[in-house]
Amino acid sequence: MDERAAKHLSRDDLLRAGKADIRVRHVGIIQFREFTVKRIPSPVGAFPVLFLDKFLDAAECARVAEEIQLPVQTKNGLFFPKGKASRDFAGL
Repeated sequence: MDERAAKHLSRDDLLRAGKADIRVRHVGIIQFREFTVKRIPSPVGAFPVLFLDKFLDAAECARVAEEIQLPVQTKNGLFFPKGKASRDFAGL
């Protein structure tokens, strides 16, 4: 088993580390992509997002956001976990 797949970071560990390899399905192939943590300013305060400077399927972005419980930003948009908004992540 791949070491990256076995290591599961909590949300707090991921925010401290500043980056993480996350398994995603891209064009039908399961791959590891390195997401970095960025802070985006908003009216309620800056909030962290997992940033990937590539295109990724919208359904896969939504899955990662829901699984990690952090917003995900890629070239095709910003995705939040279900029922959450930027105000829920301000101050993390």
